Amino acid sequence: MSIIETDAVLHEAHRDNHTHRDVNGGWLRPAVFGAMDGLVSNLALMTGVAGGSVSQQTIVITGLAGLAAGAFSMAAGEYTSVASQRELVEAELDVERRELRKHPKDEERELAELYESRGVEPRLAREVARQLSRDPEQALEIHAREELGIDPGDLPSPLVAAVSSFGAFALGALLPVLPYLLGASALWPAVLLALVGLFACGAVVARVTARSWLYSGLRQLVLGGAAAAITYGLGTLFGVAVGS
Repeated sequence: MSIIETDAVLHEAHRDNHTHRDVNGGWLRPAVFGAMDGLVSNLALMTGVAGGSVSQQTIVITGLAGLAAGAFSMAAGEYTSVASQRELVEAELDVERRELRKHPKDEERELAELYESRGVEPRLAREVARQLSRDPEQALEIHAREELGIDPGDLPSPLVAAVSSFGAFALGALLPVLPYLLGASALWPAVLLALVGLFACGAVVARVTARSWLYSGLRQLVLGGAAAAITYGLGTLFGVAVGS
């Protein structure tokens, strides 16, 4: 232990508490994507409509409609996507399960060869494969990890992905509408609040991914601001064209 502590530089998380974040729970990606998409898409939608010189009521209705439509669309898309992925994985697990039942020795030999290819001495590799293959479920889990790169006991949940996506999108999409609901009559409070939200979302994501919060926040701020500016310009052009 002293050699490791004095001669090797360990990552902070490994030195202080050898634990890892849950990266397969199925909620983080849809939640982050949903919040970002809700903010950017609804902000861009509202600024695009506002660029056409429409009434305040039209902008609010547009924002609320964008919130509802986007949240349901994101939830349905995430549920279908994750469910399809899970069904594919389960089908592959069934294939592996049948192979283990029909050809146990071949699968045991395959596992031993895998360990040998990673540097384990052949005799030891065969013994390890033999012992691990005594339990069919354990053998299935090991083959799934080694051949498919998945953990059969930690597959993402379609329902968790859908609910996370729905809630995050709705929360993100609400920010540009909120100033209007609180009595604002101009566009700039909605844009300001949405940009602050984008920066905050980027900073929060950086906390989860251990990257620079300033860079991540500014990146989301620039991308969202660019989308809003472009759609506002397009809305202005379309409004002029339709009005003429």
